[in-house]
Amino acid sequence: MKRILAVDDSASMRQMVSFTLKTAGFDVTEAKDGSEALAIAKQQDFDAVISDVNMPIMDGITLIRELRTLPNYKFTPLLMLTTESGLDKKVEGKAAGATGWIVKPFNPDQLLAVIKKVIR
Repeated sequence: MKRILAVDDSASMRQMVSFTLKTAGFDVTEAKDGSEALAIAKQQDFDAVISDVNMPIMDGITLIRELRTLPNYKFTPLLMLTTESGLDKKVEGKAAGATGWIVKPFNPDQLLAVIKKVIR
């Protein structure tokens, strides 16, 4: 079973992402911010990480930058899930090592299509 780390400071958004992925057969672990996600990622390996951009303590772009320094996450799909659709944020995300970008509000089919595209 493929494992996904879902990171968002909004509990309702985490639940929505988690529910969508679990219903499709993925094993999902949740984190409430980048700092918690990084600690979890250092303990366990995931097949993909989906992270919000704007979060307290550690934002999603910093999280992606940090994950990319870890050997186990050099090639892991890291997806940004955000209300930010501006080009500057996308460029910053790509520079940090983001694999892709999903704009909120997302629909479940769209989320699953992106996940299935990046997870082998």
